[in-house]
Amino acid sequence: MSTRNPTLDIKSISPGQCRAARALLDMDQNVLAGAAAVSRGVIIDFEKGRRVPGKNNLAAIRAALEAAGVDFINHSGVRLSAP
Repeated sequence: MSTRNPTLDIKSISPGQCRAARALLDMDQNVLAGAAAVSRGVIIDFEKGRRVPGKNNLAAIRAALEAAGVDFINHSGVRLSAP
């Protein structure tokens, strides 16, 4: 029996992955918000687990982190992209 949640969007990220990705990049919440074109409040609320951003905002956050050099590893972690 698989432990993977089939309802979880493959492009989804967790609050912990978002925080870890920012830490790897030494990126603050303001910079991520600007790069993803979302408010800083969206980043804060997401990382604190208060709410999950809408699909478009979540995709923009992930895309901004990937463009900055982060790879997402399944639903569990992050790493810096190979140069």
